[in-house]
Amino acid sequence: MGNRLSKLVTRTGDTGTTGLGDGSRLRKDAARVEAIGTVDELNSSLGLVAATPGLPADIAACVLRLQHDLFDLGGELAIPGHTIVTDAHVAQVEADVELFNDRLPPLKEFILPGGGMAAAHCHLSRTIARRAERRVWTLADSEAVSENVCVYLNRLSDLLFVLARLLARHEHGSEVLWDRKRLAE
Repeated sequence: MGNRLSKLVTRTGDTGTTGLGDGSRLRKDAARVEAIGTVDELNSSLGLVAATPGLPADIAACVLRLQHDLFDLGGELAIPGHTIVTDAHVAQVEADVELFNDRLPPLKEFILPGGGMAAAHCHLSRTIARRAERRVWTLADSEAVSENVCVYLNRLSDLLFVLARLLARHEHGSEVLWDRKRLAE
């Protein structure tokens, strides 16, 4: 592969537009650009999870795969009409939800975001995944978007919730539960 980004300062975005993978240009506040940017933000937030020292190997491998998937998903959004995210991507996330969730006790209370650095970052990633999903649905209102992109992001937020629960137990020994009794005090 040649030098893909040999010149970083291009000045082509100085007028409020950005280039897509197909060569077309859109306003930086266009729905497609918002969706791409939020997926990029999600991927970056997963980088915080991945950078946490002492991350269990199976979770680290899962997070790295998710980052690759999100890079592909962003690429799909950057090239209108191009499909990268498949049923297999969705099936893998669903399988991961089941695999990791089987290691957890059933929920009896709501969980507060926190429980350790990696768990907190994972909760943040979960909320960004939900926002990315909303941005993609906004885009889908006006342009064609692969159903797998929407489904993948929905399943991903479920997986990140499960991973956050596991990480809280790994880092803190337990999860931070919402205390409904404090309202009565």
